[in-house]
Amino acid sequence: MCDSNRAVLFEGKHSLEDFSDKELENLVVDDNHGVIYCYIPKVACTNWKRVMVVLNKSEPYQDPMSISGDLVHLPNILTKLTSFPRTEMKAKLKHYIKFLFVRDPFVRLISAYRNKFQRHNEYFYHYYGRDILRRYGNHPDPPRTAHEAIESKVQPSFYNFIQYLLDPDTEKTTPFEPHWRQMHRLCHPCFIQYDFLGHQESLQEDAEQLLSILKLEDAFKFPSSYENMTSPESLLDWFRTVPVEDRKQLYDLYEADFKLFGYSIPEKLLDG
Repeated sequence: MCDSNRAVLFEGKHSLEDFSDKELENLVVDDNHGVIYCYIPKVACTNWKRVMVVLNKSEPYQDPMSISGDLVHLPNILTKLTSFPRTEMKAKLKHYIKFLFVRDPFVRLISAYRNKFQRHNEYFYHYYGRDILRRYGNHPDPPRTAHEAIESKVQPSFYNFIQYLLDPDTEKTTPFEPHWRQMHRLCHPCFIQYDFLGHQESLQEDAEQLLSILKLEDAFKFPSSYENMTSPESLLDWFRTVPVEDRKQLYDLYEADFKLFGYSIPEKLLDG
């Protein structure tokens, strides 16, 4: 995939040296066990970060679920690969076990929308929601706060969110926010040779296999998935309001993720 799609996947880069620290900030390290995890928002990253926190502490290992979900997303809780000099980074990338977990790209987008725009979230409403309402929701003067928006039932629709993603102006100044940035742009699998790639769709099974590889299968259990998770079966319902032409454009935008990580083309969705 990498060799046949160099223009899209390499983005003008030739080696890891060409990446800024900002572009590598999703890689976190556990020196105790020689592990590097590249986290992707909306792909079980809270639970995997819990595991990384546990691994960075001494034995006996505590239950990952005893670690607060809010705590693991705070800065400096986990050791970033970029906190080391470049030569050390390269050595760790060469010798450590490197893993990531991926998810159906469209299901991940729905999950991001539900989490950031259907719930009370002042940060995302202020920096993204209001702008989306102004540009695509026919609301020239949207509510000032997320609380007011929820109270008055004025929130960006899922289609408004898709319009925002498809607008060429969206990425003119800054890259996509990580919750909806393409997975390959967060973890750079054409430049980093990952040892293990798990899927959200078989999360518990893959997590057990990875812990076994790390010889940690008896140390603790990977946290169970929660029931309210966005399912692939709900795709058609969510995309009902999105015109077929826009669905096709969205597929083009995330095509590299579909192909790189083994997800089939959502033909039902693209054929209308």
